Amino acid sequence: MKSDFKKIAFDGVIGSNPTLKLVLGTCPTLALTTMAMNGIGMGLAVTFVLICSNVLISLLRKVIPNQVRIPAFVLIIATFVTIVRLLLDKLLPDLYESLGLYLPLIVVNCIILARAESFASKNGVIKSAADGLFMGIGFTIALTLMGAVREILGSGAIFGVKLWSFSIGFFASSAGAFFTYAVFIAMFSFFSSLISKKRKKTNLPLPEENNDKGVN
Repeated sequence: MKSDFKKIAFDGVIGSNPTLKLVLGTCPTLALTTMAMNGIGMGLAVTFVLICSNVLISLLRKVIPNQVRIPAFVLIIATFVTIVRLLLDKLLPDLYESLGLYLPLIVVNCIILARAESFASKNGVIKSAADGLFMGIGFTIALTLMGAVREILGSGAIFGVKLWSFSIGFFASSAGAFFTYAVFIAMFSFFSSLISKKRKKTNLPLPEENNDKGVN
């Protein structure tokens, strides 16, 4: 059981990182990483929906008919997205406005649908909750780091606090988003390959990688 959770944690953050390994959820990744706070906000929102939807889908996996499983998954996910939207609108209106259209679009986020289909519908509640948690952590880390880099270089600030007057406007643009994303993917691939080689040398079992890739 302990090794199972280690595998789930490794997959979520490194082995099958949804943003940098599987390249899922690219629309919010490119659009919302102009600021680190946006990355944290979207990451936590997706993590909440991932955990809750994974748990409920796991509980209902033997009840939901196979023929309507995708519509059922979308309905479950939409319910938790609505809860997140209402909470953010009430408690954090500024963040709610910053996330804008991409908040309701969490409903069709490839990351959440993929985990519902490939993991939660086939595993128990605890493992499904852990999968949602670590996939969300991997997503949040990627968005926050990208947002921090783009905010520092593009506006000379971090979390809205001005560091210096110098800035490179390119990193605040759409082209800068694609460039930053490409650099992060390249760096992630390099370091994850080093980790994999190290694990092989120490004869540690490598978690199975999810090879399903997509673009949202």
